[in-house]
Amino acid sequence: MTHDIRAQLRFLPISAHKVRLVVDLVRGKDAVKAQDTLRVMTQRAAEPVLKLLNSAIANAEENFGVSRDDLVVATIYADEGPTRMWRRFGARGRFKPILRRSSHVTLVLREREAA
Repeated sequence: MTHDIRAQLRFLPISAHKVRLVVDLVRGKDAVKAQDTLRVMTQRAAEPVLKLLNSAIANAEENFGVSRDDLVVATIYADEGPTRMWRRFGARGRFKPILRRSSHVTLVLREREAA
């Protein structure tokens, strides 16, 4: 019986576009290989995604008794979170908005199908 192990990371203060660059590299990989990939990446979004993956693996081992070697990153995606708008004042009394974007990351681990 296969379980879907879900983990969510909400209100990550990095834009979803930047997080998707990291997330696309680990989709469909084995969980252990995905950990190794995220560990050596230099992008700022790699660290929080690695923590999310570690949390999902720990949940699978603790709650479902699944070995980490049998886990696969089934789906992982980054959605847009709320955008905070800041004001920077420009010339002639105008103001230029600064958009502080955030994102929500969802990860689903699945047990590898027995061949």
